[in-house]
Amino acid sequence: MISRLTGVILERSPPQLVIDVRGVGYEVQMPLSAFAELPDAGEVVLYTQLVVREDAHLLYGFPNPARRAWFRLLLRVNGIGPRVALAILSTLSDGELADALGHEDVGRLVRVPGVGRKTAERLLVELRGQAPVSPGIPVRAADEAASALAVLGYKPNETKIAIERALAALGREAASEDLIRAALQGMAR
Repeated sequence: MISRLTGVILERSPPQLVIDVRGVGYEVQMPLSAFAELPDAGEVVLYTQLVVREDAHLLYGFPNPARRAWFRLLLRVNGIGPRVALAILSTLSDGELADALGHEDVGRLVRVPGVGRKTAERLLVELRGQAPVSPGIPVRAADEAASALAVLGYKPNETKIAIERALAALGREAASEDLIRAALQGMAR
């Protein structure tokens, strides 16, 4: 199984990416939201999942192990294939997905292209209590802060570092507004 790739991006054609790993080009399918987290140039690390079908071997890539864990979890749900799992991960952040599952929010799930009411209800039943989210980390606040900083034009790598520093300074229960303010102050220094 291919678990991780480290290489240079050759082609970006969302939802596909071709990454050169020592002369071998790997075609990787990714959630659309993950493209914003990729660096503009240089080396990239992708955490991957190989899906073997009768007619193809498909490689799916994610910018971090948590996102891959969500993909794997979604694939366990009856009726959810890689295409629908990617649509879910393209539409909802980790925090939004965990929140939708935790609050049994069918309405939020049916907004995902390819997810109808029955599929959303099946997701809620089969994934009850299984969200791969680290306890004690305010995923939603950190996600909101990262999105706000991305809108302001900051790169994903510097945003991640700034938010981690802000979380360390303010504590794990900080609100997104406080995280944004602290991250901006940290990047201004």
